[in-house]
Amino acid sequence: MDRQEFLDKFIEKAGRFGQIRSVKALRDGMVLTMPFTIGGSIFLLIANLPIPGYAEFMAGIFGAHWTDSLNAVAGATFGALALAIVVGVTYQSVSIEGGDANMASITALLTFLALLPPEIVAGNGQIVGGIVPRTWIGANGIITAILIAFFVANIFLYCDKHNLGIKMPESVPVEIVRSFLAFTPAIICFTAAAVVYGLCHHVLNSTFPELIFHLIQSPLQGLSDTLLGGIVITGLQSILFWTGIHGPNVVGSVVNPLLLANTWENQQLLDMGQQLMGNPAAHIMTSHINDLFTKSGGCGFTFGFLIASYLVGKSEQMKTVSKLALIPGIFNINEPIIFGLPIVFNPYMIVPFILAPVLAFTITYTSISVGFMAPFSGMQVPWTTPPIIAGFLLNGWQGAVIQLINLIVATLVYLPFVKMQDNIFCEDEAAQTGLDDEF
Repeated sequence: MDRQEFLDKFIEKAGRFGQIRSVKALRDGMVLTMPFTIGGSIFLLIANLPIPGYAEFMAGIFGAHWTDSLNAVAGATFGALALAIVVGVTYQSVSIEGGDANMASITALLTFLALLPPEIVAGNGQIVGGIVPRTWIGANGIITAILIAFFVANIFLYCDKHNLGIKMPESVPVEIVRSFLAFTPAIICFTAAAVVYGLCHHVLNSTFPELIFHLIQSPLQGLSDTLLGGIVITGLQSILFWTGIHGPNVVGSVVNPLLLANTWENQQLLDMGQQLMGNPAAHIMTSHINDLFTKSGGCGFTFGFLIASYLVGKSEQMKTVSKLALIPGIFNINEPIIFGLPIVFNPYMIVPFILAPVLAFTITYTSISVGFMAPFSGMQVPWTTPPIIAGFLLNGWQGAVIQLINLIVATLVYLPFVKMQDNIFCEDEAAQTGLDDEF
């Protein structure tokens, strides 16, 4: 098998993977949680602006407990992330096939709640029942939520495909018909939940979310939270995008739930009064690093390309693409470069397009490992936030410095390759000018 044939097969398989219903549903379902996490982050940011003397100033105006209401909103959004995911992923999975996504989403939510631990142990050792345990509707329940969403979605789609449901006369209102059609798949899901609950509780002396967390989620989070794991995630996104496949979407559909879980577990440590700096329980690899510290300008850290092109670009094509891509690039949108230069299938760009974000990740990971910068909390900023500003909002001046260092390194990585590409453009333009002069 020659190189081109291998590349064609790789692109074909990666493209097929990205079109799998479950992968698309997981990706789009996670996107549905963004308004809530970013909304909660606004309140968290107001409560924790990284400005010296800010907390004391606000406490002097509003009192010592001025952050309580802000943290209540932030805790409600972050602390119920698994609930949003089980609804969002189910809805997307069923709607792709044209099924009753609303009924399926409600069923998935109730199935998830049915499998939660029935009680918790309070700090004084007292067993408390009749509550919804936040431990399992937040970060620790993410993988459980995804599994339940897929199960419920498939049951609803199977029943819909095989017409398994209670049929009603045509004279019955549509909403009542929908309710009775959803009855059969809902009963199947609730029965399955009852069986699983009984097996876990009476045979394994545990609960389904606890088993999933210890057997699947915790090991996967551990793998994602390593230097090697982060390099693989970062590099694979760029490799796929270079081939024309949206790497962040394909890779993110798999790893984003794990990175979000890492993020919210860090926030839980803060909520318990612990520090993240130097805390062995804190996660380094979180969604912040993947979204904002390795993708300045867009996937491939193409902000480095933009600066390099302004420094050494002489060809009209390079200048034109750079001008068109500058404003979107400031807000981490790089499609004008990806498809306008292009970077896709460009042999001159493949090395910096992969190397720049990998080096940025390594620098960021190392800065947290050695204690220069604290691991990230649950506070989020939109992925379109310009670099330096995003770093400051997330981690104070240390975050801004690391983003600046990453930007300088990425620019240096891109410089020689941009120069080579620009020379090719200049030669082509000179040849075209010569041809035009002849005519």
